[in-house]
Amino acid sequence: MDAIETASASSGAGADVFFILMGAILVFAMHSGFAFLEVGTVRHKNQVNALVKILADFAVSTVAYFLVGYMVAYGVTFFVNAAVLSGAEAMEGADFAPQGLTLVKFFFLLTFAAAIPAIISGGIAERARFWPQAMATAIIVGLIYPFFEGLVWNGNFGFQAWLEESFGAPFNDFAGSIVVHAVGGWLAFGAVILLGRRNGRYTKEGKLVGFPPSSIPWLALGSWLLCVGWFGFNVMSAQSLEGVSGLVAINSLLAMVGGILASLVAGRNDPGFIHNGALAGLVAVCAGSNVMHPAGSFVVGAVAGVLFVVMFEASQRRFKIDDVLGVWPLHGLCGLWGGIAAGIFGLAELGGLGGVSFMSQLIGSLAGALYAGFAGFAVYGLLKVSVGIRLGQEEEHRGADLSIHRIGANPEADIPPR
Repeated sequence: MDAIETASASSGAGADVFFILMGAILVFAMHSGFAFLEVGTVRHKNQVNALVKILADFAVSTVAYFLVGYMVAYGVTFFVNAAVLSGAEAMEGADFAPQGLTLVKFFFLLTFAAAIPAIISGGIAERARFWPQAMATAIIVGLIYPFFEGLVWNGNFGFQAWLEESFGAPFNDFAGSIVVHAVGGWLAFGAVILLGRRNGRYTKEGKLVGFPPSSIPWLALGSWLLCVGWFGFNVMSAQSLEGVSGLVAINSLLAMVGGILASLVAGRNDPGFIHNGALAGLVAVCAGSNVMHPAGSFVVGAVAGVLFVVMFEASQRRFKIDDVLGVWPLHGLCGLWGGIAAGIFGLAELGGLGGVSFMSQLIGSLAGALYAGFAGFAVYGLLKVSVGIRLGQEEEHRGADLSIHRIGANPEADIPPR
């Protein structure tokens, strides 16, 4: 009987390992979406930099999260032998699940953590220095992000317990509208403000000068890659086959469609708004995708699509915030809306599953935005006064590709004909 139970447990662990690994691969693939969304949006002279930044930031994020970040969030360190890590051998004080289940959970959660610098990258594009941004990535993924991640997803410091005791339910952020997207967007807000506007973006009179995208097809490809990978991001946040729910999948789908249709109308057929509208809907649905009705998810996504269009134009024209990809309205504001919306459309009275509290959602959402906003100004402010975070005027004019990487996106075309 013991042998049968052991085999059954092993089989269950193996299935969960495969399930979570597929989720990790899907979310890892989303980073190519971040890259190509930025490649298509920036001017041609900054395309190589966009590609290199996303890949290099993922590598820095992996090291920072492995050495420090995962321990900050979950109290787990990987400095034990491989037999213990894989769960094949027990060790006092080290609790690792069989067949490396803990390790693939790390991989999965790493891809979420690494999304933070990928989000920031789009806001600071075209004028940020390379190595200071790599330093910021290490600080954010090693310390800033995992502190809030642990508060929400691991119950650290009693934050969730206090919300549940005070308002009847903990803060529900199933797949990270706040933990990942709002935190990333509000960190980016500080970075964008401290970097300042790109040269020539506004006239002396303050009038916006249009910098057209370099490639709509690359921008669209980035959006498509993100949309496809997002179903791993949301559905597989269950982190086990036993906990997986088709409701999360259909809610993600309906929110995405709501974002597309709303941005299609509000954005007056603009392809940049439409492709980002899909992402706005997906950002907003992450928090409540496990508790909302599909009709509620459609509304949440549609509101997010309009919110992105309106606030992107307002931030660029009225507030004169030069956020290249609009990551503050897309992730910061739509993520904030999604966290709060879970406390509305997740209620049983509106067709949701219940088990959520509006006050818990409001407090948790605002806490994430305020924490990340303060941290963004602190991290990038420190780097600005210590090592500098912006390219020189001539380097920016030449473009980040040649100034930083010494090669353009089409090297053969840059060689003068003989």
